[in-house]
Amino acid sequence: MTTDAREFCPNCGDPMEVDPAERTPLPDTAGKRGKEQKLCDSCYFDRFDLVDAPDRIEVLVCARCGAVHRGNRWVDIDARDYTDVAIEEVSDALGVHLDAYDVSWQVDPEQVDQNTIRMHCHFSGIVRETFVEETVVVPVKISRQTCTRCGRIAGDYYASTVQVRARERDPTTEEVERAEEIAHDIVEEMEETGDRNAFVTEVSETDDGVNIKVSTTNIGKKIAAKMVEEFGGDYSDSETLVTEDEDGEEVYRVTYAVHLPPYSPGEIIDLQDDDGGPVLVRSVRGNLKGTRLTTGEDYEAGYEVGDAPEARRLGRLDDAEETTLVAVEDERAVQVLDPETYRTKTVARPDYMDPDAEAVPVLKSRAGLHVVPDE
Repeated sequence: MTTDAREFCPNCGDPMEVDPAERTPLPDTAGKRGKEQKLCDSCYFDRFDLVDAPDRIEVLVCARCGAVHRGNRWVDIDARDYTDVAIEEVSDALGVHLDAYDVSWQVDPEQVDQNTIRMHCHFSGIVRETFVEETVVVPVKISRQTCTRCGRIAGDYYASTVQVRARERDPTTEEVERAEEIAHDIVEEMEETGDRNAFVTEVSETDDGVNIKVSTTNIGKKIAAKMVEEFGGDYSDSETLVTEDEDGEEVYRVTYAVHLPPYSPGEIIDLQDDDGGPVLVRSVRGNLKGTRLTTGEDYEAGYEVGDAPEARRLGRLDDAEETTLVAVEDERAVQVLDPETYRTKTVARPDYMDPDAEAVPVLKSRAGLHVVPDE
């Protein structure tokens, strides 16, 4: 005698048509999905929810910079319209039933007011070879606070200061402007890597240079190193204890003192104990390098004097005036008009001078009259 094996819905008791290949009972460890698979279609769909959605979602944004708080950190999104943010947050929060496939969905945002967006989400898919669809409405509340970074900026927070000074002179306008530019460039580079703790707190020009307050010691060190790389000189650092944090750890601020060389590119100097003539300073990185105004030859200071050979300042290349080239006497001398007396004067002919030029730039100083490069 044989028994007809049949399966019944454990919920309503109705017999179910089951593919013979699926008659193998599921183990008890199959979980919720396995138990649902044993229900008849009617009972299954009575209990079925295609989409699992929260009752509401709150999105926390910074009122100053527009960053969005996600997890335990603030994320820059560079947006003022938070509709896209709301769509993304809803997308992350919604769950689609595991038994569904060929799922598609679309969302229709409804701006209720400035701080509320109602998200109408329509889903469709195939479950048990049946087309199902469902619409859920999820309100998204936009709440505003101040992020950690903006709070620190508003509170003038800084961890290090870069003091740019020069030995025996004041930094040039170019050096001061470049220091500020370097600071902002470094901050921008760090921001691009996702570092939200990078910012310039304050830039203040002083009578003898510029002070730059920045948010981290790493930024301060990078600024100081970059200034020395470009303009020569050196830098030192010192720590100052300012407070203790909530864990009792000591908090220090670091000052990076940049010492630029006594001479800067573009300056014209007359070296002591040297009869080769004035030198136009070209570089002071490592040691001083320049060009002789009398011959046009290169000059380089010995490393024992480095970037600070004994010399007197005669002026800067910007101080030069254009005057008439009267005549070329020979390979070493030319005649030019003195820009002050308008008298013809014989001066040294450097290699960089164009003998066919009608006018040449000259600098008149206590060392005499010299033709300078026109760069």
